[in-house]
Amino acid sequence: MPRRILDRLNTRLERWLPEQRLFLKSDSATRFVRLRPLTQASVLAIGAGLFAWATVATSMLFIEGISSGGAAQNEKIAKAAFERRLDTLSKERDTRAAEALAAQDRFQTAMTQVSKMQSALLSSEERKRELETGIGVIQSTLRRTMDERDDARTKLAKVEGVGTNGGATQAARAQDMAKTVDFLSAALGQTAQERDSANADAKAAQIAVDRIAMQKRLMEERNDEIFTTLEGAVKISMAPLDKVFKQAGMDPNHVLAEIKKGYSGTGGPLNTISLSSKGTADLGGDTARAEDILRKLDDMNMYRIAVDKLPFAMPVKAHFRFSSPFGRRWGKMHEGVDMAAPTGTPIYAPADGVVIAAEWERGYGNLIKIRHEFGITTRYGHLSKIRVKRGQKVSQGERIADMGSTGHSTGPHLHYEIRISGKAINPMTFIKAGKNVF
Repeated sequence: MPRRILDRLNTRLERWLPEQRLFLKSDSATRFVRLRPLTQASVLAIGAGLFAWATVATSMLFIEGISSGGAAQNEKIAKAAFERRLDTLSKERDTRAAEALAAQDRFQTAMTQVSKMQSALLSSEERKRELETGIGVIQSTLRRTMDERDDARTKLAKVEGVGTNGGATQAARAQDMAKTVDFLSAALGQTAQERDSANADAKAAQIAVDRIAMQKRLMEERNDEIFTTLEGAVKISMAPLDKVFKQAGMDPNHVLAEIKKGYSGTGGPLNTISLSSKGTADLGGDTARAEDILRKLDDMNMYRIAVDKLPFAMPVKAHFRFSSPFGRRWGKMHEGVDMAAPTGTPIYAPADGVVIAAEWERGYGNLIKIRHEFGITTRYGHLSKIRVKRGQKVSQGERIADMGSTGHSTGPHLHYEIRISGKAINPMTFIKAGKNVF
């Protein structure tokens, strides 16, 4: 039965693939190999399959290379944009701080002028009271003097024989009264003029105070708008950084606290500060908001330092493909990821650290171990060349080795591990989180 089926297939394929014979001639004999239609069809099918597989594999490698190059370019663009945003925020913060200081200086100058005007007004009121008191004293003295003068004239009239109600006495009284009235009128006129001048100064001072208060209110509204914009920008910029560390399984507050321990130096002379009536430093609402923004910008700077100290960057920047993931493989645990690329492809440090091993190790071949902050270590295996030494400090982005196929390896690739406190974790956790930064 199978023979009949094969014969039928050969008969049907005979139309397109006629039987071929391959003659092999030697000195003594001539032989031939018969290529039946079914055999030819099988060979063609196998060849077509191999061609299709080679085409698909080449296309996948080409597409993956293009996407890898595009991702690297996008990482560089995102990092540059992040740097430019931080620089812009820093410049705007400095500008707003300068404007706030200038406004505060103008306000202090205006308040000083108002204080001088109020002092002048108080001095005018005090002088007015002194003049009123002086006029009262003058009036009392004049009345007493007039009484003494009248007594003296009465006595003089009696001595001279002139009556106390004589015309001379009345005329003298009238003349003295006119002089007194003229003196008092002049004094009162001068006092009224000084009072009017003091009232005019007071009104001008009140107008100036109202104008300064209006300018201060407008400045406060403008500052509130500026601070609101800055607070929003800082909040938006902080969110991706918080997300980076949370995706990597790390507490952002713990990261900041640890980084600040190494960047907390202070110094310089200490000068006195102005205190309010409550005995505390005079910090307004805007000043408190500015201090809060400065603290958040400082946290952003600490985040940037932490990013350089933690392995968020890629150790391979050239075109490559992930040839093996983290996890169980062939019944054993594969504690890293494999990145395949040609021999000699540069390997870079993904974060600042110290080389703790640069040697041959069984299974890994040429191996480099780097210790980073927070108990994190990274491993780089199967290297063709090691470019660092044990104890050497390396920076993020520094070339440390070349890709190879040493140790237990089927081809050139990088075996990349990340360990926290000695326990291996999936490096893709940090690689994916780092896409929000690089």
